[in-house]
Amino acid sequence: MQCQWLEVKVVSRRREARDIHSYELMDPLGRDLPPFSAGAHIDIELGSSLVRQYSLCNSPLERHRYLIAVLKEPTGRGGSLALHEKVAEGHIIKISEPRNHFQLEGSGTRSLLFAGGIGITPILCMAEELSLAGANFEMHYCARSSDRMAFAQRISASRFADKVILHLDDGPEAQKLDVNSVLAHPRLDTHLYVCGPGGFMKWVLETAAEQGWAETQIHREYFSQSGQSLASVHPFEVRLARSNRRFVVPVDKTIVQVLSKHGIEIPTSCLEGVCGTCVTRVIAGEPEHADSVLTPAERVRNDCMMPCCSRARSEVLVLDL
Repeated sequence: MQCQWLEVKVVSRRREARDIHSYELMDPLGRDLPPFSAGAHIDIELGSSLVRQYSLCNSPLERHRYLIAVLKEPTGRGGSLALHEKVAEGHIIKISEPRNHFQLEGSGTRSLLFAGGIGITPILCMAEELSLAGANFEMHYCARSSDRMAFAQRISASRFADKVILHLDDGPEAQKLDVNSVLAHPRLDTHLYVCGPGGFMKWVLETAAEQGWAETQIHREYFSQSGQSLASVHPFEVRLARSNRRFVVPVDKTIVQVLSKHGIEIPTSCLEGVCGTCVTRVIAGEPEHADSVLTPAERVRNDCMMPCCSRARSEVLVLDL
C-alpha cells in the first residue's frame, strides 16, 4: 500500500539541546491528527527522493499535535540537515500516518527503559504512556554531557521524574550507568526497551543477554542499520505469486532494485531495513533477514521480510506480489 501523506504545519521549532531541535506539528486547519501509541514514528518528506523516519515524543493522549526531536548529523544521510537548515516555523510539510514497530508489551508488569542520546524520543513517549497508566517502570537516560541531554527540564517537571535516572558521560563516576547492576537478576515480569546510538544499544543488549534476559523480554529500535551482516550472499530467483513473473537477484542488487528496474515498485523509505515500510509477505522459500525491525520470533516464522535489504537463503523466494 502506498503511503498516504498528510500535510501538517510546523507551529514551533525549539532548541532542546546542543544540535537537537524539536518540531511541533499540527493540522493546518486545527483538526485532530491520527492517533498513535508509544514507540510510534512518522515518515517526513523532505524532498522528491528524501524521506526519513522520526519517533514521536509527546504523550499519545495528544491528538492535536505531533512532536519530534532531531539531532543534526553532518555525516548522516541528509534528513537531519534538511530539517535543521530548511524547515522553520510556519512551513507546511508532508508526513505519513504513525506506524509502530517498537510497541510496549502488554504482558509485562514492569518496564525498564534505556535511552542513549537522541534515543530519548520514543523512550520519553513510553514513559508518558506508562505513567498515565500507573505502571511500574524505571528509565535510564544517558548523554555525553548536560548540554546534549534533550528534554531534561521536561523530565524534571514531569509526573514521572522520580522514576528517571540521568547519566552523564562527563559526570562523576558514581552517577554513570552501571548496566550490569541494573540488569542483574532478570525478572520474568519485566520487559526491556532500548533506543540510542549503535554502541550504546550493543552495550545494553549484550549485557542483557549475558545476564540471562530472554530475547522475548527485550525490545529495541535502531535509527540506522545495526550492522547485521548476511551469512552468505549469492544470486537467487524471486517469484511474484500474483503474476508468476520471475527475476534473478544478483549479488550486487537488492530485491527492491531488481523489481524497480522492471517497473514493479514496492513502497520504501529508509532502504536500510529500519523503518518497516517495505515489509512483504513470503509465501515460499527461506529469507535471509538483514533488517532491524522483525523480532527473532518473526524471523523464525519466515512469513515476511524487508526486500530493501534482506535476501534469500534458498535458491527461490516466492513473494506475495
